[in-house]
Amino acid sequence: MSDNINGAEAAVAAEDTAAMTEQPAADDGGEPKKPLKLDYAQTFKVGFAFAIIMIFWTAYDFVVPLLLEHAYGLSNTIRGLIMGLDNLLSLFMLPLFGKLSDNAHGKLVKKFGRRTPFIVIGTLASVVLMVFVPISTLNQQKTATNIENGYLARLDEDAFMEERLSEFLDWEGSYADMNYMAMNEFTADDFMMIRYDDNFTATKAFLGMLGATTYRYNGTEVALGDPVPELGYTLNDWNGDGTLTYDDIRIGNENYEKYAATGMNTWISDQIYDQATNTPAGHKSLAVYMVILLLVLIAMATFRSPAVALMPDVTPKPLRSQGNAVINLCGGIGGAIAFLIYTVVLFGERLENYVIIFASVAGGMLLLLAGFLAFVREKKMVQRCHEICEEYGITDEEEESSPATDSSPADGASGELVGEMREAVKAKTRRIRTPREWWEAKSGAERSRFVSFLLILASIFMWFMGYNAVSSNLSVYTTKALNLDAGVASIISGISMGISAIAFIPVGYMAAKLGRRKTIMIGLALAIISFLLIFAFVKPDSNALVPAALFALFYLISGFGLIIINVNTLPMVVELSTDATVGQYTGYYYVATMSAQAVTPMFAGMVMDAFEDKGLFIYSAIFVALSIILMAFVRHGDSKPVGKGKKLTKEEKRQIRLESLGDPD
Repeated sequence: MSDNINGAEAAVAAEDTAAMTEQPAADDGGEPKKPLKLDYAQTFKVGFAFAIIMIFWTAYDFVVPLLLEHAYGLSNTIRGLIMGLDNLLSLFMLPLFGKLSDNAHGKLVKKFGRRTPFIVIGTLASVVLMVFVPISTLNQQKTATNIENGYLARLDEDAFMEERLSEFLDWEGSYADMNYMAMNEFTADDFMMIRYDDNFTATKAFLGMLGATTYRYNGTEVALGDPVPELGYTLNDWNGDGTLTYDDIRIGNENYEKYAATGMNTWISDQIYDQATNTPAGHKSLAVYMVILLLVLIAMATFRSPAVALMPDVTPKPLRSQGNAVINLCGGIGGAIAFLIYTVVLFGERLENYVIIFASVAGGMLLLLAGFLAFVREKKMVQRCHEICEEYGITDEEEESSPATDSSPADGASGELVGEMREAVKAKTRRIRTPREWWEAKSGAERSRFVSFLLILASIFMWFMGYNAVSSNLSVYTTKALNLDAGVASIISGISMGISAIAFIPVGYMAAKLGRRKTIMIGLALAIISFLLIFAFVKPDSNALVPAALFALFYLISGFGLIIINVNTLPMVVELSTDATVGQYTGYYYVATMSAQAVTPMFAGMVMDAFEDKGLFIYSAIFVALSIILMAFVRHGDSKPVGKGKKLTKEEKRQIRLESLGDPD
């Protein structure tokens, strides 16, 4: 019976969609109507609002952890707590301001519409406030930088290094990975001989990782075999030839980068916290920073829901999947702008780097806002949408009688059978509205749907607990644990996500063939494989290309998994809703994702503080494994797989492409 109902829903949905989007309908005068099509130009203009949001959040997620690390030397736990604030605020602020904009009225609303005032005022407030985030930390950054440079200048001092290296060994692998050293036949005695001379530089042609290497000492080019004059400090004869050469300095520096740099980075962060942050001046600086950051997050939250809601306001319901794809594209453009800004700026070593980044992002937001105001006339667009809906007879009541699913139409279903099943679908739609009604229903089938609904949300929660732990600590892990340049780290992140984006279209077909549940489980499995590979094989190295290449390759695997999962999880949630409750169920989805993102940065930070930084990836793999287990017990919310030997129609392929672009968050 359930298969017949699914087939009926599909047949009804296919019939209604064809009627509204493909088949010309006759008007009162007998003239055929044109097929209903999305106004792509208008939707792209509306998408400027979402691009404003994404240019900020893309920069925020990558840059703020670096700022907290460099200015305050905070522990991973405290930094994670701060990074979760925006998601904690979003749990109640997004629904609040979405509802406020729904019910907005007054002079501004009469003139500009319900959403535009929120977008304009929220953007302007965010722009004014956000530049003060890095400005408020300039003195603190200067103090922290002086402390850091003071210690880095002592890496060639015997007494200083012997004390530090002894501490690293005594901390039982937290700062000195003895297993890694043993694998490379590097002993504790070798470790104690490490010194670093920053007068010696090895410059490669591209990003310090590729091309011919030029060696210099105090700016003068040297050959590795040349003898070294008196240095004023003990230099170990690593080659064992009895002659101290520049090659000995090279080996010593490489050993430092490979075995001691990660521990020294963490030790210096601790000193910055003790000497600069855990002081009256440091407490005041951090308090001011947190107040300004909180105001920025509140300002950003005031217009996120109104900005996303604007697209449905101006788009007829049958076309919102296409509209969603365009909005997602606009958000990607905003994210790409932010990526270019912070990647270029971070290659320069300046105290004002973070001010430049935030000011540039603010300028980008203002330019996008100017484009939005120049091209978007909300009231006219909304009125036009109402006229189109009236012309084509599109109403909430009609859509409630024909809930759309991803299932394929029942082969050979007659018009009479479809009509009978349409009535069954209508009754089903009217009967079940909310999870509470599910739970109170006497039907075991409805109870089963409710259990699947909870399992899907729990699986999504676990997935975000795992993946967001990595994404929120990515910039700090790559720069602090792998000792990579911040610019190189940003390129790795951007390339990995950019390449994995090619999975959007194949994932749509994959879900159509295998079903959403199986497809999601494959994506989760890829993420686990990625995290375990990073944990096992990515280590700091004297040649930055090695950890950079391995991390980029393995992280790319999780990027593919991310696309697969994100494309299919939201559709599984809304599959269990009716047209009258799609927004409500979308809210449930965001509660699951944002509640996870509010707490997992802090919990992951606790793991990184208690163990090595790479423990982050075991933490994430465990939560993703729990997500797979929960998803395995889901029995509802799936799409009906396309049977073997059945080819997709052009329309089905087009819908798959559009749906594969996913939700614009």
